[in-house]
Amino acid sequence: IHRFATIDSTNNWVMDQARSGAPDGLVAVAAEQTAGRGRLGRKWIAPAGGSLLMSVLLRPTSLPADRLHLATAAVAMAGADALGLIAGVTPSLKWPNDLLISDKKVAGVLTEVDGPTENGSMAVVVGIGINCTWPDDLPPEISDIAIAANHAAGRPVHTEDVLDSLLEHLANRLDAGWNTIAREYNSRVATVGRDVRVELADESFTGMAAEVEHDGALIVITDAGPRRVLAGDVVHLRPASFACSPSSNPATRSLASGPAKPDPSA
Repeated sequence: IHRFATIDSTNNWVMDQARSGAPDGLVAVAAEQTAGRGRLGRKWIAPAGGSLLMSVLLRPTSLPADRLHLATAAVAMAGADALGLIAGVTPSLKWPNDLLISDKKVAGVLTEVDGPTENGSMAVVVGIGINCTWPDDLPPEISDIAIAANHAAGRPVHTEDVLDSLLEHLANRLDAGWNTIAREYNSRVATVGRDVRVELADESFTGMAAEVEHDGALIVITDAGPRRVLAGDVVHLRPASFACSPSSNPATRSLASGPAKPDPSA
C-alpha cells in the first residue's frame, strides 16, 4: 500500500504505475486529493483526512471486456460491507457506482481502463471515495445530497479501519470469481425496482428500473417501452414523484464513476 498525505489523484498515480508494469493488487491511499474527479469529469471534493480516498490496480485475465463493470461492482460491494462492519450501517448500492445511506451519497467509484494491449493485457484501476468522518455543520447544498458514515453511526469512523475491511472483502470477492460477483451485485443493487429519472447528455426520461443486464446496462421501463441505459445519471425517485415521459488518452476510458461528495447538479 502506497500512502500519500496529498496527491492530485490516486487513480492517476496508480494508472501511471500500471503503464510502467506495476502488478495486480497495487493500492494507493491519500488523505487529500487536489484533482480528484468523478464521472463526466466532475471535480471530487472532500475535507482533508475525512474520507477514505483509494485506488487499486486489477489485472483481470478472465474478465471479458463487456463485463468490466463488475470491477466497479466488486469494489462498491466491498466498500458497502466495510462500512457495515466498521460503522454499523450498510449502504445500499445505486446503479452504476454509488453507495447511499438514507438516499444520500456516502461513497462513489471511478473505474478506468488502459488497454487491452496487443498481447491482450489490460489495467483496470478502480478508485473509491468513502465519506468516513465529516463535520456536522455541512452547508445545505451538501447535506441535502451527501452524508458521511459518522453521521449515520453517531461516532467517528476511522479511514484505516474502513480500508483494512474493504481490502479484505475485496480479496474474498475476487477469489470467489466474477460470476459470483455478478450474481451478488444483481441481488443487491437497490436501483432495480425503483422509479428513476435518467439524465443523459441530450435528454432525460423517467420509468422503473427493471434489471441490470449482462454487460451492466440498466433496463428502464417507460411509457414508450423499455430503454437500455449504459451510461448516464440515474436519480432514485420517491413513488409520489414518479411519472413516465419521454479522456485525453484514447487508450483510457471511464467506465463507471462518481464522487463521494456529489456534484449538486448530478
